[in-house]
Amino acid sequence: MSTLRDAAMNSKAWPFEEARRVLKRYEKAPPEKGYVLFETGYGPSGLPHIGTFGEVARTSMIKRAFELISDIPTKLLCFSDDMDGMRKVPENVPQQDLLTENLQRPLTSVPDPFGEFPSFGDHNNAMLRRFLDTFGFEYEFASATEYYKAGKFDAILLLALERYDAIMKIMLRSLREERRATYSCFLPIHPETGRVLYVPMKSVDPVAGTITFDDEDGREWTLPVTGGNVKLQWKPDFGARWAALDVDFEMYGKDHAANTPIYGGICKVLGGRGPENFTYELFLDENGEKISKSKGNGLSIDEWLTYASTESLSYFMYLKPKTAKRMHFDVIPKAVDEYHQQLRAFETQTEAQQLDNPVWHIHGGDVPQSKMVVPFSMLLNLASVAGATEKDALWGFIKRYAPDATPETHPDLDQAAGFAVRYFNDFVAPSRVFRAPTEGERAALADLVTALKTPEAALAAIAKKNADMGNDEPLPEADFGSDEFLQSVVFAVGKNNGFENLRTWFQALYETLLGASQGPRFGGFIALYGVNETIDLIERALAGEFAR
Repeated sequence: MSTLRDAAMNSKAWPFEEARRVLKRYEKAPPEKGYVLFETGYGPSGLPHIGTFGEVARTSMIKRAFELISDIPTKLLCFSDDMDGMRKVPENVPQQDLLTENLQRPLTSVPDPFGEFPSFGDHNNAMLRRFLDTFGFEYEFASATEYYKAGKFDAILLLALERYDAIMKIMLRSLREERRATYSCFLPIHPETGRVLYVPMKSVDPVAGTITFDDEDGREWTLPVTGGNVKLQWKPDFGARWAALDVDFEMYGKDHAANTPIYGGICKVLGGRGPENFTYELFLDENGEKISKSKGNGLSIDEWLTYASTESLSYFMYLKPKTAKRMHFDVIPKAVDEYHQQLRAFETQTEAQQLDNPVWHIHGGDVPQSKMVVPFSMLLNLASVAGATEKDALWGFIKRYAPDATPETHPDLDQAAGFAVRYFNDFVAPSRVFRAPTEGERAALADLVTALKTPEAALAAIAKKNADMGNDEPLPEADFGSDEFLQSVVFAVGKNNGFENLRTWFQALYETLLGASQGPRFGGFIALYGVNETIDLIERALAGEFAR
């Protein structure tokens, strides 16, 4: 452990860098509360989107890294701001009129439009927890409504009353002039309508623990700030929660970055020490727009898991958190294949290298072995040429390529085969565009057919390429079914037909045979699909069956 811990203390992997910052907070003494608190915040104003998952996944990675470099206990708290008033109706949920009638009420007081939970906030909280449980996160869930109503924030609310002027001074500096006139850090819940009121305070009484205000109809009310009668505006709420819970780490998107001094300043006013922060770049949809819960744009967690494994999504979340990334369906195949590449690399790496490998952070060091003997991208192409509608259709080809593989011995491959068929039929098939080969490409394709018909013809193609290139190396052994030999044949045929840039040759294969501009390592594809089947595929393309 000491050697591994030493390596972790020097690792440049971003979770370890963040973990070391958190550890530095307690270089003199451990936390009085007995543990280091990692927190994530969630606004349940709409169905949970994939960015919410990413926040929990990344925080969990930092928490795991911390647990390797320190013996201080840890806790991850997923906090839902479900007492916030519903400011607008999400576009992707039913019963829009019902929700419109309940605007400005706390989310846990808004009826559930799906009719499954006591409130809309409870519904969205349950969806978040189901998603997080799918990934096996170790976390505690916290509801703002429960915390406010149970009195867990009473002490900090009374302190906020006492230090009201100091909090308002911080907030008013950040507001436009017209907003300052009506702003208050306290949001009362109207005793009759149950709506969250955005009204100025007529007076605050720290001794009595109350606030006095006029509602929208001009009626005066006095309410205690305790017991769930009042909540804090979201920016003061951020800082107050940090102080109340003694939060040690919280990350959020760059849209919060400008507010960090406000959150931290209010936390300090309330006697707390601000946590370590990590600002990540935002997720974008296919149009480059920020993913939004209310719009429901971009990928949902369920959508990703329809086409790929949970681990592939965690891998995507690990990559470059400070770089904006498109979250659309076309990123899935690459994430799947790269995840398995990292699994295979992990087995041969040193301890220090393993700590820098994303899969260590995904699995907390308990890294499984990859059984993906066929890349996901290759399975997609196989589904394409085989016209597969069920994964069993792919297994006939897989077993010929890898005779020892079975769905039982290779469960990740079996799962990926099912995902590949589904992904192909939903996304690839509708957008495939085949083109007819040019005259030069027709000649090359015909030569490839000839070269694939016999080992002698294949070796002859390689020999011609070697002679033209002045290469006197001996010919490879004619292992006619192997990826490497078949790749050499395809390479040789391209060179023999004047393709100086072989990328152009391979692109021609993809566009004429697979209906795509990108594709697999073609020798591996032939080995998987079958030599005779590939010959038939090429001959059908030459006969004009694909291009319309």
